[in-house]
Amino acid sequence: MRVVATPDKNGTTLDSVSLAIIEQLQEDGRRPYAAIGKAVGLSEAAVRQRVQKLLDQGVMQIVAVTDPLTVGFRRQAMVGINVEGDLDPVADALTAMDEVEYVVVTAGSFDLLIEIVCEDDDHLLEMINKRIRTLPGVRSTESFVYLKLRKQTYTWGTR
Repeated sequence: MRVVATPDKNGTTLDSVSLAIIEQLQEDGRRPYAAIGKAVGLSEAAVRQRVQKLLDQGVMQIVAVTDPLTVGFRRQAMVGINVEGDLDPVADALTAMDEVEYVVVTAGSFDLLIEIVCEDDDHLLEMINKRIRTLPGVRSTESFVYLKLRKQTYTWGTR
């Protein structure tokens, strides 16, 4: 398991102890609170409270990260999307699709970038041709098919 750190929605600045707890969990999301406490100088109960607060505030989430190839998904792709008009309805529709891993509003060549995970090339074609391109407002798409994933890390949240 890894920890994915996200910006604090309340604008709160995280102190060095909270950042150290996040780093401990990024190394091993199953690390016991007692071990984290020892590493950061807090009691197990204090670590448990801090972790719960970080989770409740949306600062981080603890998730199991899988390798899509080992769980039946043979195709991943990044899709750049250009939209006419308001981006929000298109972004909302993409966000609701199970195959879409993330949706990013961008400034540059594309209005939106999404990552999708599919069972195979037929599934990818169905996603792009029948579900994404048919959304109202989608003007064009460009797909970047993943041939091999060389690096995926979640340790960027505190450095």
